[in-house]
Amino acid sequence: MSRKKGTYTGSLELICGPMFSGKTEELIRRLRRAQIAKQKVAIFKHAIDNRYNIECVTSHNGVKLNAHAIDNSIFIAEQTEQNNYKVVGIDEVQFFSNDIITTICDLIDNGTRVIAAGFDLDFRGVPFGPMPTLLAIADKVTKLQAICTSCGDEAMYTQRFTNNKPAKYNEPLILIGAEESYTARCRDCHMIDKPRNYTQHLQHLS
Repeated sequence: MSRKKGTYTGSLELICGPMFSGKTEELIRRLRRAQIAKQKVAIFKHAIDNRYNIECVTSHNGVKLNAHAIDNSIFIAEQTEQNNYKVVGIDEVQFFSNDIITTICDLIDNGTRVIAAGFDLDFRGVPFGPMPTLLAIADKVTKLQAICTSCGDEAMYTQRFTNNKPAKYNEPLILIGAEESYTARCRDCHMIDKPRNYTQHLQHLS
């Protein structure tokens, strides 16, 4: 897509970190500020995230905003164009297929401010879905930390549990849950039964 010099006003702000780091809360804070500024705002979330309310994005402390629950990125592009949204929020962006990358880039090229939040690492500590590319092309990245529930240090990992034991590396990548299945851990306290393959995610981009 071509554009004239000086007409580009779109941007991508990416908020990432482990579970319980405040990603959704920060996303909601920025979107509310845009609403106060009387900008036209829309919020989208992946329909797989049904932990609280399918019609809202909801932080762990109960802060929420109404949202469209979808399972593909085409709806985001269509709704933004039809309604002339100026600010688009996307929660749990890591759950979308890699098509979300093209969708976000098209929104930016059309002058939309995109604010997306999601996990940068999955429960194994491996780059999650489209996040590596989104991190690379973002205008602004906010990487949040949680508190390690084991030692109290800053946590960058999400620890998953299965039957009260650390999940195995080869368990399903996606399991929707909250306190009963996940906790935040620092690098030293995060446990997984195999060495992390930090380039495994690249095969999904080919």
